[in-house]
Amino acid sequence: MHGPSWLGAVLFLGVQFRVLWPAAAVEVHTSREVDAVNGTNLRLKCTFSSSSPVSQHLSVTWNFQPEDQSSHEPVFYYFKEPYKLPAGRFKERVTWDGNIERHDVSIVLWNLQPTDNGTFTCQVKNPPDVGGTIGEVRLRVVQKVHFSEIHFLAVAIGSACVLMIIVVIVVIICRHHRKKAQEKRIEVADTELEKEKLKNTEEKEASPLED
Repeated sequence: MHGPSWLGAVLFLGVQFRVLWPAAAVEVHTSREVDAVNGTNLRLKCTFSSSSPVSQHLSVTWNFQPEDQSSHEPVFYYFKEPYKLPAGRFKERVTWDGNIERHDVSIVLWNLQPTDNGTFTCQVKNPPDVGGTIGEVRLRVVQKVHFSEIHFLAVAIGSACVLMIIVVIVVIICRHHRKKAQEKRIEVADTELEKEKLKNTEEKEASPLED
């Protein structure tokens, strides 16, 4: 067999084998878009599937690209154990919240800020599966929700109802005390009247004896 023909046959067979047994790859799954309130904490969920068992050399890389499409910034790295960033905007603001055995490589972002708006990428390599998809999460940090007119109206109505209830209770208590005081005065007046009658009776009974 001539050299070129032999080489062509090998290349052809190689292509056929790649079609029958495609290269192993890792599939990464994330939420496409996430909204979160400024100042809160957020769990960025990322899971993966692999045709190979979980390797001791598995690695996880989280990166971030701001909305201005500037260069990517490191967020988090895992290789046998979590590694904290020595510097950067996410220093001391990212913690590991995954479980490799469950194919979960999620992280938690603390104290979200408007500058965190952008796209987070999650890449997993599980040798021999080192290629595959890269998960992306677009984060939008919104300001704290302010009370709307409906909320203000609801608060005003609720406050008015509470005030009316308090006024009614006060009126009932005042009337009760007033009634008790009036009954007390009537009772005292009746007692004085009985005493006066008794006194007059005693005086009348004593008058004939004096005569």
